Amino acid sequence: MPDRHMPPALRFMLAARRMELGGLEGLAFTCELVTQISQLVHALQRERGYSNLYLGNPDQVHLGQLERLSDEALAVERSVRARFEAMDLEASSAVDRARLFNRIAYVLHGLEELPRLRRRIRERLIPALDATAALTRLIGGLLAVVFEAADTAADPAITRLLVAMFNFMQGKELSGQERATGVAGFTAGYFDDALRQRMEHLGHAQERCFETFTEFANAEALALWQALLAQECTAQIERLRVLAARTHTQARVDAGLSELWFEVTTQRIDAMKTLEVHLAGSLLVACQRSIQAARTDLENHRLLLGRLASLETSNEAEQPRLFNIQASDLDSNLSEALAPHLGRSVLDLLHAQTQRLATVNDELEQARQALNDRKVVERAKKWLMDSHQLSEPEAYARLRQAAMDRGQKLVEVAQQVLQG
Repeated sequence: MPDRHMPPALRFMLAARRMELGGLEGLAFTCELVTQISQLVHALQRERGYSNLYLGNPDQVHLGQLERLSDEALAVERSVRARFEAMDLEASSAVDRARLFNRIAYVLHGLEELPRLRRRIRERLIPALDATAALTRLIGGLLAVVFEAADTAADPAITRLLVAMFNFMQGKELSGQERATGVAGFTAGYFDDALRQRMEHLGHAQERCFETFTEFANAEALALWQALLAQECTAQIERLRVLAARTHTQARVDAGLSELWFEVTTQRIDAMKTLEVHLAGSLLVACQRSIQAARTDLENHRLLLGRLASLETSNEAEQPRLFNIQASDLDSNLSEALAPHLGRSVLDLLHAQTQRLATVNDELEQARQALNDRKVVERAKKWLMDSHQLSEPEAYARLRQAAMDRGQKLVEVAQQVLQG
């Protein structure tokens, strides 16, 4: 029976399931976009790393490597741009994606400025710190797109994977920033107060990201993470961090350590990329699995409701005969038994669907809580920075110290700051 010939209640039940399926198909597109963004972020992180090396030591080896990495990043950028262009900006579902589209607009503006930035780097017309800051802003914009994708996802399992992936990508980006900060300090031969404070801030911020990642990651991703932590480069980085914290103008180190620092931090970031690829693959598989399950469920639902509607129509057609004075007791009993059964069947389906949606909503709230906590902390940092003329590391350090002093979670202190 075509859907339009069903009773209104059944047609609306099917429409609800179709909307769920449509939402999942849109989410699959978003997950593919997130996967490509992760590739672009990694390419830009590598380009940023060699930009630092080249600006600090402009030899032909570094320039050649930088040119190659820029070409690789440009190829990935074209794929991301094509994905942006394929998005339907007029669909009714686009109304709820204003923040996502705004983030994408910011990224596209940054990508338009990228060729000019690259030229300035090649011609050494920009300091290393400014080049790093410009690329970091662009990478931050791309990560914000991933954040909004996670925040708008409507499937609990996929939302958990997106939360895990976003926090891992953010931790990896902070590792890249730490690499750049370390190169600056070791190249100078010591870390001044600002560099030491930034190194400490980046270390703590990474810990927070990876803690959230481990909360939402699947078992295989956690195993890969533990293997990464056990690698020798992780131990080397920790030793170099301790050494960096002890340096000052009267206690300098060999500037050649900048090359060692870059090498071991790059090894760690490349290892993180392997895990990031796993997360992206898990995300795409989960999307396809959810879509297939939703399609199967929708078809089963349609068949079942079609049968119920057919029985209901048949029952109505039989009413004159069933209530005819010549009708048998058996016919009358059948009529009385059939109508309540149909009603209960539809109500049972409706109740099951309502319960499932309520469960989905609860699971979504749990998965999104980590994203909401992050928003609160970021707003509190921004308030402290604006109100007290603090840098980001200083604002974060103040929040963190208050949380330790009070024995509270970071987000609880952030909420108190915002409440005044």
